[in-house]
Amino acid sequence: MKQPVAPIAIGSDHNGYALKEQLRQYLLAKNLPVVDYGCGSADVVDYPEVALTVARAIAAGKHERGILVCGTGIGMAIAANKVPGVYAAQCHDPYSADRARKSNDAQIITFGARVVGAELAKMLIDIWLEAEFAGGDSARKVSQIRDAETSLPAAKSGGTR
Repeated sequence: MKQPVAPIAIGSDHNGYALKEQLRQYLLAKNLPVVDYGCGSADVVDYPEVALTVARAIAAGKHERGILVCGTGIGMAIAANKVPGVYAAQCHDPYSADRARKSNDAQIITFGARVVGAELAKMLIDIWLEAEFAGGDSARKVSQIRDAETSLPAAKSGGTR
């Protein structure tokens, strides 16, 4: 497995706490440095707070990779993707974990503790950590996403759906 230069960021809400702890221990057992951004127990925590904290740390260059866990993995991905320059991908199969890095340059992988078991999540982390952004046709597409981050107007709060 490729050794990351910076520690891996990890975080969860209360729904993902137990899986996050298993994944944190797994990474530490592989001698991979980890920084835990919470939560620290099964007490209720809103996932956007944790996701945004991890994503901002990645955007600031404190980490190259991050792992986020909530009930489905969806909320964490949505929240983390609000930070410009940070790409989070929800993964629950080997192909998605590989392509999240190779095609989409995703620095964050998200899991749903109610969707993915610990052993599958560990396998997906290994695949994702081994993968590197492939560039090629994907570089053009990721560049279009980066351009959109700077050219699209900021979303207005308080809107209705």
